[in-house]
Amino acid sequence: MAVKKRFPYRAALVACNGGCRTAKDGQGCADGCIGCGACIQACKLGAIFLNEYGAAEVDEEKCIACGKCAKVCPQEIIHIHECANYIVVKCSNKSKGAAAKKQCEVSCIGCGICEKTCTAGAIQITENHAVINEELCLSCGMCAVKCPQHAIYDLRGIYTEIK
Repeated sequence: MAVKKRFPYRAALVACNGGCRTAKDGQGCADGCIGCGACIQACKLGAIFLNEYGAAEVDEEKCIACGKCAKVCPQEIIHIHECANYIVVKCSNKSKGAAAKKQCEVSCIGCGICEKTCTAGAIQITENHAVINEELCLSCGMCAVKCPQHAIYDLRGIYTEIK
């Protein structure tokens, strides 16, 4: 279904890539997607689905950024982002370095490399994970290239592989 979008284009983004395999066994990240499907039920356009890891994922082409999914997410990891900003953090793990790494193979460990690499000053480490200020981000992709955990990546797949 074609959806008419207004400029600036926005869409929902799930700050989890399912690297912990959605914590179904209780061993993964407590801060990530739990695959409950509440967001899928809330989306009347069918823009959200569970990926191969059981984590929610958004089809930006279908999403109109209404925010209903963000309101019902029990983990509070869905937010509306500017589609022009292709560089995103797909992690919301708040655990410190080694613990985060143990919980999820692609978890942000809060190392700060992205923060030091960003020439625009758009990234800050908050609660042990990277947060991008989209108003400042230039989408240059240097943070995604330098991220040792691949928790930051380019949604277009140019600087980093789409996961």
